[in-house]
This record gives sequence, structure tokens and C-alpha cells, in this order.
Amino acid sequence: MPTIRRDAEVFNVPDRLAVLALRDVVIFPHVTMPLLVGRPASLAAVDSAMAEDRYLLLVTQRSGDTDEPAAADLYRGGVVARVVQLARAPSGAAKILVEGLARVRVSRYVSTGDHLRAQVVAVEEQSSPEEISEVEALARRVIALFEEYVSLHRRIPPEVVTLVQGADSTARQAFGIAAHLSVRVETRQALLETSSLLALYRMLAELLRSEIELLRLERKIDDEVRGSLFQNQREFYLQEQLKAIHRELGSDDGEDVEGLEAQVAAKHMPETVQTRALREVRKLRRMSPLSPESTVARNYVDWLLALPWSERSDDVLDVAHARRVLDEDHYGLEEVKDRILDYIGVLSLVGRMEGPILCLVGPPGVGKTSLGRSIARALGRKFVRMSLGGVRDEAEIRGHRRTYIGSMPGRVIQAMRRAEVVNPVILLDEVDKLGQDYRGDPSAALLEVLDPEQNRAFNDHFLEVDYDLSQVLFVTTANYLPQVPEPLRDRMEIIRLSGYLDQEKLAIARQFLVPRQLRQNGLVPETVAIDGDVISAVIQGYTREAGVRELERRIARIARKLARRKAEQHGSASVSVADATQTDGAGQPNGTAVPASLARVTVGDLKELLGTPPFDPSELNLESKVGVATGLAYTSVGGEVLEIEVSVVGGRGKLQLTGTLGDVMKESASAALSYARSRAGALGIDREFHRNRDLHVHIPAGATPKDGPSAGIAIATAIVSALTGIPVRGDVAMTGEITLRGRVLPIGGLKEKAVAAHRNRVAHVLIPHQNARDLDDVPAEVRSSVSFHPVRTMDEVLQLALDRRESAGEKPEELVVPAPGMITH
Repeated sequence: MPTIRRDAEVFNVPDRLAVLALRDVVIFPHVTMPLLVGRPASLAAVDSAMAEDRYLLLVTQRSGDTDEPAAADLYRGGVVARVVQLARAPSGAAKILVEGLARVRVSRYVSTGDHLRAQVVAVEEQSSPEEISEVEALARRVIALFEEYVSLHRRIPPEVVTLVQGADSTARQAFGIAAHLSVRVETRQALLETSSLLALYRMLAELLRSEIELLRLERKIDDEVRGSLFQNQREFYLQEQLKAIHRELGSDDGEDVEGLEAQVAAKHMPETVQTRALREVRKLRRMSPLSPESTVARNYVDWLLALPWSERSDDVLDVAHARRVLDEDHYGLEEVKDRILDYIGVLSLVGRMEGPILCLVGPPGVGKTSLGRSIARALGRKFVRMSLGGVRDEAEIRGHRRTYIGSMPGRVIQAMRRAEVVNPVILLDEVDKLGQDYRGDPSAALLEVLDPEQNRAFNDHFLEVDYDLSQVLFVTTANYLPQVPEPLRDRMEIIRLSGYLDQEKLAIARQFLVPRQLRQNGLVPETVAIDGDVISAVIQGYTREAGVRELERRIARIARKLARRKAEQHGSASVSVADATQTDGAGQPNGTAVPASLARVTVGDLKELLGTPPFDPSELNLESKVGVATGLAYTSVGGEVLEIEVSVVGGRGKLQLTGTLGDVMKESASAALSYARSRAGALGIDREFHRNRDLHVHIPAGATPKDGPSAGIAIATAIVSALTGIPVRGDVAMTGEITLRGRVLPIGGLKEKAVAAHRNRVAHVLIPHQNARDLDDVPAEVRSSVSFHPVRTMDEVLQLALDRRESAGEKPEELVVPAPGMITH
């Protein structure tokens, strides 16, 4: 029978002790603790102990989730305890009071059927003579640390320190401290299993230091939180006192919650909106002003009060006035002006018209954005511009829900707030530049805004009430229509604005750009004389654009140069006047005012004012060349003329394509080569050319990406010309898609391409026969100077484009049209 010692006491325990497994509890020697026993094995162990000498082995489970622990589930270090008291419960459980006697180490676990028993070895608690002094020193330090730990810990009563200090041995003090530490079970078990009393004190000192640091930090955070709460309560109390003082003095500004109901009633909101607003006001009255929810509710009510619900501006329904305003602001653009005048005419007869959705499509600089402002001025309405370029979040249109901090309505509702009326003109600029990502598709959110059948009940996520947008005149702008999604395009009336002709640019510069830039740079237009051919020279030598933005920048540069000259002349004149004043004997200036000199600008001054012209008006060579065909392209900045070059070299039939071409254009080149091979005999080409020759197709301006099928017939013409040696007429440009059988299919952007051909002095343009009906949209000036030739097949294209007489050394004749359906102007 083993002997267990505790200070001066000696206990004889059985060879095999009944094991009581503990969940999430570690009991130390010299500690008395109540335990509730309910598991069958635990009850059997208690009964066995009570039947013998009341000794139990208390061992902690490695995992508290194990219901029936085996030997492997228990730690090897435990405490021999004595059952001091036992009480049975009606449910079958037992409540026992145990007293820890001494630490032991289990050498072997033995199963007896209904519970476990263990053979144990006692752990020596006595310190060696060398360790006694160090243990006593550590004990003092640990007790001091424990005293500070208890003072910082809110759940340990201060009396515990007195009990520990009054213990009659260092072992009792150590185990008393370990029993009151709020640490994890694994750490408590490690304390129990230390090899000696000295090791136990060392571990206690380390644990207490780390726990004290954590408690200090917790106390600091707690004090800061309490101080913040006290400050908030103090501010609330003072604010309530301040309100009471204002009420007693009669100086209440009416902006508090009490005045919101009157503002809501005076706003003439729809019934559902008014009900929602009043409900928010009542909720706001019950809230503390310091509550975050109070700020959200007040912001919501403020938005409802700021929006126009019934306010509207009176429309100016005078068609003549609208025509005059549109002509004052813009030159040309007859189609757009007619559409606006039609709308005003209908509005004057009907009185109310569901707002149409106009989409102005054209290259940059043709006046799309400024046209929206002119429409608002012609109608006498408020104008709001909303840029959509780069918008990627669907919440930018529909708003953010009020659950988010800093949420606010979408851009449409914000635009209505700025307009302050229910019938403004809203310009949705750059609708083709909308993006999309994981936050949603803003173009899909615009479907409801731009649908006359749906926008009468537009629902913003922030407002959560229907808002009527049916009286708004929406005008959208875009540079490139294919980038606008098809469902959105279906809801808009498309009005195309092609690039300006040189004559139109000249008229715009004279009527608008020159006077505006002179005034902006401090010059009086009447004091500046610009020769008639100066603007034409600037247009041809210094700009290459469909619009007039670059032209205005060039004119602005001329105006700045003139302003600088005038400032320099004024400075020199001031010096001379000052000198004259000094020599005047009377002390008064006697000179007379010199009238402002007239500044004159001629073509010869342009190089000094603007530098060397970046463009050569004769850059496009109209001479007939072998393997070079002129094509027409439609880009986001208008129509362009491009040369397609083909070179034939020795090789193995390889087709090389350069010039940053897209997949569609590469396929067009392959189709053109296949056509040439299939028609080699009829075209006078060696049928086996693809075996010993390589073709290189290049489209200059290699850094500019190019794509689309409309260059098909131009590529085919250049290939046939290079293989036959017959030059292509330099005054002929062409556009059309080619098939393998040589048919010419229709293309888009004919109006812009025709304007580009006219701008580059091309005399003849070959177009697909199915595009002949689009010639009515081409400006009359272009039709009068350019001959358009509808073609159905590549045979007709080659007959018109190839200059067979020049290849034979004869003088070329005027272009003869073989097809009876040819259209010439």
C-alpha cells in the first residue's frame, strides 16, 4: 500500500485507486472543491472509493468532448483526493466535496469493468537544500505578482491574497496561487505536472507576468470606453439643456424634428411618399440624437424634402424661338434640330408628352454635349449633365441601400435634386463608355431609367419609394454605337451626327470659335482682322478631325499669341507715357489716348503663330499605283481614308498581314486571297502563283488597331493589282465586304466614310449596291463633288478600279460605269 505525504501528514492509499475523470477542470493539492458526478463510470468510481477508504484519483481528460474516456484519453499527472462529503440527487447523479491531498504520477491504468483504476507513484514536494533559498525568494516574488494580479482581476476577491499569504508552507502557497489563475486547462495541467516545487514557482512567475500585462491592457481599454460613454452622456445632457434654453428664449430655428412634419406636409408629395416620410419623422422623434440610426433617418428625410415632387418649370412652346436658339448655338445639325422642333410642336398641341429618349451618336467634337444644353435653353428648362464615362457600379445609377455607412441615392436622383424641378433636360454623356464588373452592370440599371413605360415609377435603392421620371427629357451621347448594349439601344431614338465638312468647319469657326476665343483671351473681335483663307489653311494643314475641337485649340493659340503681342505693345507704350510725364513742367500728363491698332493675321503668319503644319494637304497621293488601293474606314472619331498596300515576293504561298489588324480584317484578307486564286484564270493571273510567291498585305499607321469586314474589296483589289501588275486608280476609294464567290455585301457608316472621302478629295467611291439607299443621308455637298458607284460583284469593282489603260502606257480616261444602276452626282 503506497504512502502519500502532505507536509507532516501521511496517508496510506490503496495500490489501485479508483479514477474519477474530470472535464475542463484541474484540481491542485490543498484545494477543496465540490464536483457534480453524473457519468456511469464516474459514479462507479465514487461508489468504489466510498466503499473503501474514500480515496480517489482525480485526473483531467485530454478532451472535454469525450463521454467515455479510456486510459489514452487521460493525462498521466493527477491528484490523490479524499471524498469529504457525498450527496445523492433524485436524478441519480451525485454531488461530492473532495479535498486534494498530493500530486501523483500514474504508472498504469487498469480497467475493472465499470470504471478505471490506476497504479500511482508519489511526486516529491520537498526541495533540496540548494533549492530552498531560491524557492523562498521566488515565493515572495510570486506572491507579490499574485497580489497585483488579483487587484487587476475583477472576478477574484481580495481575500484570496490573505489566504495565500497565511499558508504555512511554500507548497500550499504555490498550489493556492495556481488554483486561482484564469488560464487554459492545458496550462493548469502543465502546472500540476511540474517536476519540482522550484519549477512550479518559475512557471507561476512567468505566467503571472504575461497575465498582468494582458489585464493592464484590458483595464486601459475598459477605462477608455467608460470615459467615452461618460462623455457621450454628458454631451447628450448638455444638448437637452441647450434645447430647453432655446425653447424658453423662443429662438428655436425650426430645423429640429418638431418642424419636419410641417415641411413634409408643405412639400405636396405623393401619398405613399408622404406616409413613408412621416413614419421616418416619428421614428426620428423617438431616437436619441446621438444614435447612428438617427443620422441615417434624418439624412433620408432630408433627401425626400430636397427632391422635387410637384415643382416644374414652364415650357417655352414657341417653335420659332426654339429654332432661333438652336441656330444661335450650333451651325448645321438639321436632323437634330428638326427632331427637337417636332417635339416642341407636339408639346404645344397636346400639353404633355412622355419624354422621348434621344441618343446623339457621332465623333468627338461635333457638338453633342453642347447641343443638350441648347435643347434645354430652347425649351426654357433646367439642364443637368451626368457623365457616365468609366461608371462600373450599378449602385451609381440605382443608389446604395441605407444599411451601408455613407449610403446615398444614385446619380439620377442626385441630378433631379440639382435640377429642383420634375421636368429638366438631363444629358447622359458618354453612354458608350459604361463599364461593368462584379458590382453589377450600370447599363442594365439604365434600362428602367430610359424606358418611358417604366421610368414613371423609378425605384432608387436609397429612397425605396417610386419616383416619376416620365416628364424628364433624356438626351444621351455616344461616340461609337456598337459599344452601347442592344437592349439599351432599343430604348433610344438614334440620331447620327457625322463629321463636319471643311465648309461647315469654316462657317463654325467664323461664327462661333473665333469670336469666343478672342473674347476669352482679352481681345475685342472688332480689333482683330483674320484673312479669309487663314481659317481654311488651319483646317487643312493643322487639323485632321471630324469635329472642331482641335480647330478651336489652334484658334485659341493664335488668340494667345495676339494677346501677348498686345500686352508687350501696351507695356512699351506705358514706359513712353511715364517718360513724357516726368518732363512735363506742369506735373500733369498732356498726352492724348492712342486708339487701339488693328491686328491682322495672314496665311504667312501661321508658321510663326502655330509652327510647322503637321499635315500636308497633298498627303494622300491620287496617282495610280500597282498593289495600292484606297479603302474607307469608320472609327469612333469619324470616317477615315486608309491605303492598303500589297507586295508580291518569291516564296511558298505565305500570306503575311501587318498593321495591327483584328481577326475580322484578317479573315477578310484570307477571303480576298481565296477569291483571287479561284478567279486566277479570268483575271490573267498565273494559276500556280500561290506555290512560288508570298503576299504581304500591310495597312499603314501600324500602331493604330484596325478591324472590320468593310475593307474586303479594297484588299482584294490591291491583291489582284499586285499579281497582275495593273495599277489601281488613285482617285477611287472603295468600301464593302467580300465573299469567297466575289459578292459585295453591305457595310455601315457610309455617311461618315463619304465625308472622309470628300475631305481627302477622292473623286469616285465604290459602295455595295445595297447601300445605295443610304446615299440620301449623305450631305448634298458631298454628293455634288463625289461620284458614288454601287457594285454587286468583285468583277464590277475590278473593272471600275483597275486602270488598264495606264498599265498599257495609254492616258487614262474618265471612269465609265458598266452597271445600269450606277448612281453619280
